[in-house]
Amino acid sequence: MSIARSSLKSSRWEAFRLYLARSGALYLMLIPAFILLLIFHYYPMYGVIIAFQNYNPGLGFAKSPWVGFENFRYLFLIPDFKQIFTNTLVIAVGKIVTLQLSAIALALALNEVKNVLFKRTIQTVIYLPHFLSWVVLGGILIDILGTRGLLSQAFKFFGLEPVLLLGSNVTFVPTLILTNLWKEVGWNTIVILAALTGIDPTLHEAAAIDGANRWQRVLNVNIPGIAPTIILISCLSLGGILNAGFEQILNLYSPAVYQSGDILDTYVYRAGLISARYSLAGAIGLFKSVLGFVLVVIAYRLADKYSGYRIY
Repeated sequence: MSIARSSLKSSRWEAFRLYLARSGALYLMLIPAFILLLIFHYYPMYGVIIAFQNYNPGLGFAKSPWVGFENFRYLFLIPDFKQIFTNTLVIAVGKIVTLQLSAIALALALNEVKNVLFKRTIQTVIYLPHFLSWVVLGGILIDILGTRGLLSQAFKFFGLEPVLLLGSNVTFVPTLILTNLWKEVGWNTIVILAALTGIDPTLHEAAAIDGANRWQRVLNVNIPGIAPTIILISCLSLGGILNAGFEQILNLYSPAVYQSGDILDTYVYRAGLISARYSLAGAIGLFKSVLGFVLVVIAYRLADKYSGYRIY
């Protein structure tokens, strides 16, 4: 028995040694990235304890008084918290839904374009805004849509009342959704177009032989063909439902639209960096992270169930 166990251990060690010989270089290449991950992502997580302290920068993490869940109790008692959380969900869901539907429609339309030069030109034009930061785009949009922007001046020139797209709680959220759509829709078509190229051309040929026109082939061949990809993207989008777009909103909003445009991330920015309420900001950030983690797990479970995608 001992001889058999010894033989089994030696064979396992030999298999492990051979595996390291084949793949050891790949693991060595991972070491720098792993070190950076530890330093910049995991080590800073120690600072999450300020959510359970009355944090004082002068005392540091170790000596700041411990208050337990007091910051979380205060968080849920803040009169504006419910509105801020609702704003986050409304803006995030609006962006996800409009972006996915528009990306699918645009990808289907581009897939039907036969002129290669025209198709590539359109793709290049709609991809470009994705590579511009919201700092740049925010300045452009304020110059166009602001109170003294180009659009308001045009309305005044024709004797009309100026439109306050960035200064009204009624129009601010739709403006956020539409400008985000303009910036990102081209980039989001890439995955859909890739899925369309994977559809078997013989299906289109068979449908054409049966008398299906182009619109019928889109409905009965293309859309069913990309349905698993659409389901996968929709499920994975659930994990980011609390990310309503901090950079965009920070560059476009003002106190006049806090009621409709203030989200969790912007409130953390104001509470933590502007008002120096570090513990409250830490509590909000931790609340969002925990809820986001739960949503990511649910998203991957849904993706595994409905499209067969899984990473663990």
